[in-house]
Amino acid sequence: MVNSMLTIRTILHPTDFSPLALHAFEIACALAADYKARLVLLHVHEPPVPVGELVPSEPPEFREYLLRDLHELKPAPGVNVEYRVEIGPITEGILCAAAETKCDLIVLGTHGRSGLGRVLLGSVAESVLREAPCLVLTVKDKGASGA
Repeated sequence: MVNSMLTIRTILHPTDFSPLALHAFEIACALAADYKARLVLLHVHEPPVPVGELVPSEPPEFREYLLRDLHELKPAPGVNVEYRVEIGPITEGILCAAAETKCDLIVLGTHGRSGLGRVLLGSVAESVLREAPCLVLTVKDKGASGA
């Protein structure tokens, strides 16, 4: 007989601070509380792409600003939380953090686009689903229809 108890010790929640990500954050928090798991909150900042010789720069304290924004996300009392900021390509940052934290589950928001919308816009969620070393739970917007 197979043990049906799913062991989840670490949950990774990547966020871009959007309303969709906040909904996924609520679910990640509930799961962390239910499983008594560590919750790793991650924001990956993709630097602006240089245009010609113009290379946009960010202030040296930019990472600290992002970390402060991340600390505004407060899980329920009793949830063990860790905050991380990564700089670089978003999918790569999520996958690296997943490996480094040895997470058992990634909880991230997705717009649920398909077809041409996904082709034109790309999909971080789809890339994470394909390449993640663990389970991935994608969360649609509260108002998204099932169609």
